[in-house]
Amino acid sequence: MMLGQRADITSVEAINKDLGRDKPLPIQFLNYLNDLSPLSFHNISDPSNYWYLDQNKYGKTLRIITLGGKSLVLKEPYLRRSYQSKRNVSNILIEGFINTFVLAMVAMAFAIILGIGIGIICAVKKNTWIDHISLVFSVLGMSLPSFFAAILNAWIFGYIFAQFTGLNMTGSLYTVDDLGRGEYLDLKNLVLPAFTLGIRPLAIIVELTRNSLLDVLSQDYIRTAKSKGLSNTKIILKHALKNALNPVVTAISGWMASLLAGAVFVEYIFDWKGIGVVIVNALDKYDFPVIMGAVLFISIILIIINILVDILYGLLDPRVRVQ
Repeated sequence: MMLGQRADITSVEAINKDLGRDKPLPIQFLNYLNDLSPLSFHNISDPSNYWYLDQNKYGKTLRIITLGGKSLVLKEPYLRRSYQSKRNVSNILIEGFINTFVLAMVAMAFAIILGIGIGIICAVKKNTWIDHISLVFSVLGMSLPSFFAAILNAWIFGYIFAQFTGLNMTGSLYTVDDLGRGEYLDLKNLVLPAFTLGIRPLAIIVELTRNSLLDVLSQDYIRTAKSKGLSNTKIILKHALKNALNPVVTAISGWMASLLAGAVFVEYIFDWKGIGVVIVNALDKYDFPVIMGAVLFISIILIIINILVDILYGLLDPRVRVQ
C-alpha cells in the first residue's frame, strides 16, 4: 500500500524492516509497548529505528542508565507513524481531537442545560400536557439513530431551508477562504452537528432528571422542608435537585466519553474534521498505526472521565464518599 502497484519484493522487504514487521508478532508487540512507555529501553547507537527520540518536544531525551549497549530513557509515548502520510500518529489524533472536543462540549452543554431545565419543568408539571409532550419528544429523541438524524438535519436545515438558516450541509470548524486568504473560524458549521449530537443525550437527560427528581420529591426531608414553609423553587433548587443528579451525571459521563471518542457517523456525514473522520479514513486505508493509536486514545479518555465521575459523585452526595 505504501509503495503502490509497482512495488518489488526488495522494496517491500525494506519497508517491513523499517517498520519492524519482519520480526515475530510477540517481538512486534513488545516493541510497540516499549515505544508507548515513557520509560523504555533503546539502542541509542542505532538511531535509525528510534529517530523520534531526537525530536522530543521537551528537548533532548533524558538518558537515565545504560546497560549492555542499551539505554533506559525518559521520553514521550510514541504511537508510531501513519502508513499513508508518514506523520506521527499522536499529531494526527491531537488535531482531530481539538475539533471533536469543541463539538462534544457544545453538544453536551446544549443537552445538559436544556435537558435539566425541561426535566425540572416536567417533574413540577407532572401529568400535564407539558409533561406528556416532553416525554413523547424524549422517546423520539432516544429512538432516532444518529446517522439518520444527521442526514435529515443536513438535508432540511442545510439544503431545503439553507436560504433562511444560512447553514451548510457540510463543513468543519475552520473553512478555507475562497479568495486564497487561508483558513478562518466558521462557527456556523458547528450548529448542525452539535444539535444532531445533542438530541439523544438531551432526551435521556430529560427522562432521568424528571424521574429522579420525582423520586427525591417524595422523600421525608422534602415534606419536612415544605412544612417549614420553604418555597417550591428553593426546595427544588437547593434541596432536591442536587440529590437527584447522580443518575444524570452517570448518563452525562457516558455520553461525554462517547462524544469525545469521536461521533463517527455525525462527523463523517457533516465532514467535521474530528477523531471520527480520522478513524473512518484510517479504516478505509488500512492505516493500522492510526487505528491502534485511536483505540488507545479513546480508552484513556474513558478511564479519565470515569475517575472524574467517581470524584463528582462524592461532591454531589456525601453518602458515597469513602471514609
